[in-house]
Amino acid sequence: MRSYPFCLELEVRDYECDMQGHVNNAVYLNYLEHCRHQFLKARGLDFAEITKSGLNLVVVRAEVDYKRSLKSGERFVIGLRMERVSRLRFQFIQEIFLLPEKRTALKATILCSGVNSMGRPELPKEILEALESPGA
Repeated sequence: MRSYPFCLELEVRDYECDMQGHVNNAVYLNYLEHCRHQFLKARGLDFAEITKSGLNLVVVRAEVDYKRSLKSGERFVIGLRMERVSRLRFQFIQEIFLLPEKRTALKATILCSGVNSMGRPELPKEILEALESPGA
């Protein structure tokens, strides 16, 4: 298990599983999004407040590699690292590990940007500051 500056531990709930008893592939995207929001919150950023200010953070691309399935009741941890890609884009490198073995269940790269109220690309200053701070 790689070291990540931010980690979030969760447990699979029954209703997140498909008929085969595995977490539905779309649910993993919810896990990743929840982790990103918790990361922002831990840095003092409120996703809803940023949106109210007229700036929308958007996912541009999601690359997801499913390595193994999670099942109901299993505990897992999501590791997250945030990095700048360009002047207007940043990405989250995320990985889900099954506990307690810490075996990789999923690897993802989520490419993001911001869009202002005029529909033009813009990154909020809060995001720029988060990218520049240590441990992003």
